[in-house]
Amino acid sequence: MKKEGSKGFSVALTAIIVVLALAAGGFMLFKDTTPPTISVAPDGPYLGREAKITIAVEDPGSGLKSIVVAVVQKGKRTVLADRTFPGGSMQTEETIDLARGEIAEGEFSIEITARDASIYPFGAAGVAVAHKDYVFDATPPRIFVQSHTNNLNQGGSGLMVFTLSEPAVSAGIRVGERFFPAYQQPEGDNLYHCMFTMPWDTPPSAFKPMIEATDKAGNTASRTFSHHANPRQFRKDRINLSDSFFETTIPEFQGLVPNSGTLLDQYLFINRELRKQNRDTLVELGRQTSPTMLWSGPFARLPNAANRARFADARDYYYQGKIVDHQTHMGLDLASLKNAAVPAGNHGTIVFADFLGIYGNVVVIDHGLGLQSIYAHLNSMEVEVGQTVSKDDIVGHTGITGLAGGDHLHYEINISGVPVQPIEWWDDNWIRNNITSKLE
Repeated sequence: MKKEGSKGFSVALTAIIVVLALAAGGFMLFKDTTPPTISVAPDGPYLGREAKITIAVEDPGSGLKSIVVAVVQKGKRTVLADRTFPGGSMQTEETIDLARGEIAEGEFSIEITARDASIYPFGAAGVAVAHKDYVFDATPPRIFVQSHTNNLNQGGSGLMVFTLSEPAVSAGIRVGERFFPAYQQPEGDNLYHCMFTMPWDTPPSAFKPMIEATDKAGNTASRTFSHHANPRQFRKDRINLSDSFFETTIPEFQGLVPNSGTLLDQYLFINRELRKQNRDTLVELGRQTSPTMLWSGPFARLPNAANRARFADARDYYYQGKIVDHQTHMGLDLASLKNAAVPAGNHGTIVFADFLGIYGNVVVIDHGLGLQSIYAHLNSMEVEVGQTVSKDDIVGHTGITGLAGGDHLHYEINISGVPVQPIEWWDDNWIRNNITSKLE
């Protein structure tokens, strides 16, 4: 009798559970008044040849019953996916691969209709419809080279003029890991000017510049161009360090270097880590540039100044007779009278006038197209950020700030933050033959 009672209790309990489940399911079917949610990615509107459209549909209430995905293009509606879900799936995802060729280039709309399994009120509340407009562009930009003479020296500068078949979101010249942005010009049809370099650390055998352009849809094109690369040899230099130099110099960097370690340890941190940080800042400043050329003619040189350290000197640093570091000097050191007035090399806009680590007090003038001149170790600065200057305007006075061993001007020319040989920019013939002739 006990077994029959237990069996009856189990049957009754099972029946109750089934009834409750059916009741809960029926409740959801009748009371789910929230339609499915639909999300479509990417936002667009431009899609390239490698793009995919992802459609996610979800209904946590009664579950999904069906979804229909269609494309509308040039007045024609084509169903790409028609799915039903007998089990009432809570979510699903559809992917449209544009590479499959179902959608032609040009404007189109994606239309999604999703229904859930609810029946109250008669399914009207369980329908969701979404639309998304896109532009499909599978054709990369075409690059047309306008500058057919490109003669560069190792460590020197160059200018490339090219046009594109369509506007680009990014264009420029890649040299190894370095990228030199090009800037669209107000005149011409998608005309671009690009200042670039044959970096000092890139021999002719490794110099393989490529023009790159990316359109709004993410399509990228690249091409080489004819050029002649001339090798250059750079000097080697020896720098002798002393405790007295450390004691004079390091206090200027309080708050920028660790207080622990020997004077040599602190100096090496400045010469290595802080130097890298300062170079990164100059690269960032190289992007703060006018899209058009601001300068004219050869650049002015510090008057009556003798050349000291040269561009790209390979420096070995000695302390107590042993090599402790190696760095490359990225400008020219020019020595004149103490506290000598420093003229602006050419017309431009001040983009930096402040203390910058190893460079001390620094003024940076932007001359457009990523071309910038740097005036370092200044005792005083006579300009401020945003100010427009003309060639020969006084920007400051020489000094010994930063890692300077004596009163002098550290002078650099950078292109998009990459140092180049300044002497080229003092030469009117070089500028005319290699730069301005390409703009005429």
